[in-house]
Amino acid sequence: MKRLCLLLVLCLGWPLAAQAQQTAEKSDTYQVHTGDEWVDAQLQDINHYAERFPDSFLDEVERYAGVSRGYIAALMYTHGWHAGDIYFACFWGKVTEHSCRDSVRAFSRHVPEEGGFVQWSDVVNDDLGTEPTNLHWRALRHAIVASHDHWDRPVELDATLKRQLGDREQRDKRARAAAAAAER
Repeated sequence: MKRLCLLLVLCLGWPLAAQAQQTAEKSDTYQVHTGDEWVDAQLQDINHYAERFPDSFLDEVERYAGVSRGYIAALMYTHGWHAGDIYFACFWGKVTEHSCRDSVRAFSRHVPEEGGFVQWSDVVNDDLGTEPTNLHWRALRHAIVASHDHWDRPVELDATLKRQLGDREQRDKRARAAAAAAER
């Protein structure tokens, strides 16, 4: 009887879980407009990464944005949020000294023009109560590069990021030196 109940729960719940997961089809239709084309392209890539490696994506956001894994997983699996939007909401919250929940609420409250969709550029400029600065965008861009490095994914840096962060070999060398210094 217990097995029958378990089987029934799995059969009924599986289609719902499958609908909410990050899929290739869902990623292909994903549109993001933060106001920064480089960030938009990276969020698209993060979306595709999360469809193949959802646990690594959740680990990254939990560890480096400081957001509960349960909350992030609920956004992705229960509420059907795109991984790129989750990443942006949580890391934007971090760099602007808001919570991820503040960003999620602002995005959810924002009403797009008829026939349109919610754009992060409108949310960050109008709904979060913090005027975005170059320092916020720089911190977000650095976080995106760090995430790609953690995932061992290639990331194309623009000239400014190359000047600020160096190439992958230079970033890895600095990370090893920092880890060695922390062990002392």
